[in-house]
Amino acid sequence: MIVYTDLHIHSALSPCSDNEMTPNNIVNMAFLKQLDIIAVTDHNSAENCVAVVECAKKRGIVAVPGMELETREEVHLVCLFPGIDEALDMQKIVYNALPDIKNREDIFGEQIVMDAGDNVLRHVDRLLLTASNLSVEDVFSHVAALGGVVIPAHVDRDSYSIISNLGIIPENPEIKYLEISKFCDKTKYLEKNPHLGRFNFIRSSDAHSLGDILERENSIELEEISIECLIETLKK
Repeated sequence: MIVYTDLHIHSALSPCSDNEMTPNNIVNMAFLKQLDIIAVTDHNSAENCVAVVECAKKRGIVAVPGMELETREEVHLVCLFPGIDEALDMQKIVYNALPDIKNREDIFGEQIVMDAGDNVLRHVDRLLLTASNLSVEDVFSHVAALGGVVIPAHVDRDSYSIISNLGIIPENPEIKYLEISKFCDKTKYLEKNPHLGRFNFIRSSDAHSLGDILERENSIELEEISIECLIETLKK
């Protein structure tokens, strides 16, 4: 079946995201846009995934626990996990690999953890918008061990992408899908980069505000609408 997705959405936990990106607001916007599967992928953290998953169940939407992880090479990778426990296990690994830098809310923005009622639980003090000490290879290894999947983020961009920062796509058999940005013309992009034709592509919004969440426009063919089926498909 054809399933409509947006697998790269930031909540108010990401300091560069609008504070209106609450769990309920994200899920309700996805519902209005008739999406089937979404993923909240905050910078180097999964602390709002619990609330988003709970809200999504009430709307009949599948929410995948995830994060957008920044490697030591300053490459952004979208990491998707089979469940909350696995996402939080990865979060522990990432937090241990982040530099001990305090967030400056006046410069970077707030990092807000919320519950399923959009109530503020706390603010994360450690700066999340920075590179971890995990290499690209480390991330693929850790996520695979947790049953998840990694998608190199916004490969068409000139910064923070695996191509812009490494110059190549590593010879890694686990890389099956690449993410392109919301406004990237896939046909023109592949005309300029024919060597990437061996990969599958998925388009995500990288939304930092509610209006940026994708319409019912990006799809993937799945046997069923579930996290398990999505992750297995992205691995094929």
